[in-house]
Amino acid sequence: MKTILAIGLALLVSTSAMAAEKKTAMPTMDKAAMEQMVRSSIQKFKINDDVSIEDAIDSMMLRANNLNFKLVADLPLSEQVKAMGEKANYMRILAFCDALIAKKMVEHDIIFAGFLPCRIAVLQDAKGQGWIVTMNMDMMVKGVSLPEDLQLLAEKVRDTIYSIVDAGVNGDL
Repeated sequence: MKTILAIGLALLVSTSAMAAEKKTAMPTMDKAAMEQMVRSSIQKFKINDDVSIEDAIDSMMLRANNLNFKLVADLPLSEQVKAMGEKANYMRILAFCDALIAKKMVEHDIIFAGFLPCRIAVLQDAKGQGWIVTMNMDMMVKGVSLPEDLQLLAEKVRDTIYSIVDAGVNGDL
């Protein structure tokens, strides 16, 4: 019993210390600056009116395959919401990756693990319009200093993700 209490107390103290560390590690920013930062980190693209969401997804998967980026996750979130008894507009997250590039980036700086894998959301808004949403890849490419070899790889990832998104927007099968 004493051992369990000691372990529990140790966990509580370490969790509290981590929470306090996180609070002091975060710079203070006003709400408008934070919102601008978040909005700048994301890009959204309207799917052309003559392209169905299914065709957009098929096009992205085909393009990714042609560019040697693997689909490593497929999360049909709207299906999960419906399974939980709620109505939902279409929402699906696709995750693509080149594992060798990912390995090199994370070995350089573990912060890049937070960007892995490259996620592309496909969704339908309340008006029925299809959208593709992904992170602003230029923030990753231009926002950090990288050695030249990794800079080229980061640019390759950016260009590949944008090519995949473009295929979806235009329905390029």
